Amino acid sequence: MAADSPRVLPARLIMAYFALQPLAFGAWLPCIPDVKAALGLSPSGLALCLLGMPIGTALALPFAGRLVAWLGVQRVLLLGYPLFFACVLLPVLAQTPVELALALALTGMSMSVLELAMNVSADRIERQGGRLIMNTCHGCWSVGMMGGTLAGSAFLALSAPPWVAVGLVGLAALPVAVWIARTIRVPVLHPAAEQEPGGRQRPVWQDARLIGLGLFILGVGMTEGAMADWSALYLRDVFGFGPGAAGLGYAVFAAMLTAGRFAGDRLKARFGALPVARVCLVLALAAVALLVVAPSPLLAHAAFGAVGLGVSVGFPLAVSEAARLPGRTSERSVAALTFMALSGFLVGPVVIGTLADFGGLQSGLAALLPVLVLSLICARALRGSPGPCPAILTDRRG
Repeated sequence: MAADSPRVLPARLIMAYFALQPLAFGAWLPCIPDVKAALGLSPSGLALCLLGMPIGTALALPFAGRLVAWLGVQRVLLLGYPLFFACVLLPVLAQTPVELALALALTGMSMSVLELAMNVSADRIERQGGRLIMNTCHGCWSVGMMGGTLAGSAFLALSAPPWVAVGLVGLAALPVAVWIARTIRVPVLHPAAEQEPGGRQRPVWQDARLIGLGLFILGVGMTEGAMADWSALYLRDVFGFGPGAAGLGYAVFAAMLTAGRFAGDRLKARFGALPVARVCLVLALAAVALLVVAPSPLLAHAAFGAVGLGVSVGFPLAVSEAARLPGRTSERSVAALTFMALSGFLVGPVVIGTLADFGGLQSGLAALLPVLVLSLICARALRGSPGPCPAILTDRRG
């Protein structure tokens, strides 16, 4: 056991970091209806404000790969959480729609860089340790999102203002996240392991596999973002749930998302990435269709859970595949994939909110069906080997 500890400890630490990072953002999600009401926003007005996050993501991710490679993932993990926590506080303090949009843009920028460093770290630790951990890491992230959402809902049910809900949840995680970032040792890949002969890297548009992975993850990200931003409003508007209870829909979604991700590494090792992805996407399609026509809160909650299970393994599977594509560094490949995933995560709610102004939220959610079909078609890009791939590693901190 002692001989395994140098490899086991980094895996456990990065899993813990994945669980801590989304706590504050999870607490923000049940605050969205209150912020919408305080600013007097319509569904389409809120959708325009939410557009700030994909704009921030779009501005940051083209440079995020180079930034993470330059600073090293160790420094980004250390500095990224305090910065991200400060940004997540800004939306609940916004006094105007413009301030809300700008605050969400800053949140999207900080989130994209930090999550890129987290995924690169998990991939390198997975390679060094020789065992699959990527799905488990994202399962821990889902636990953090679920915990943050439940904590935020609890504070709101106690009549706490949104800034208290988000602030206390994020502040509790801050010292532990900083300690992990100072303690963890992230392996560094030798550049020769990720480049074509001559030290060149293929542009994104010349890599058909990476484009396919991006299209695969787009629908998954849109669906996950829709559940995050609209599940509380869905239960409030369609079934009349109160502020505290409305957050339970996302909690059910996150619980099943977590269960799927914790099982994902075992399923991938046994069946392979492609079959697992296809079965899960078919489940997600059926569950979203049920949400569009759900006649009762019980069926709606069941559908939220099935959607969570259906999209659970998509992003972890795609990240592992993208990080090992030949001819490109893992930072840049994962940055390009993360851009597509976060774009879907953040643009999806905007599209749904705009459509909801015309036909209600159930009609807005129907927009997820064609993009999930696209994800199902593009899942064929997940044709890599089921286990960790070898790579040239050093023991230096990344």
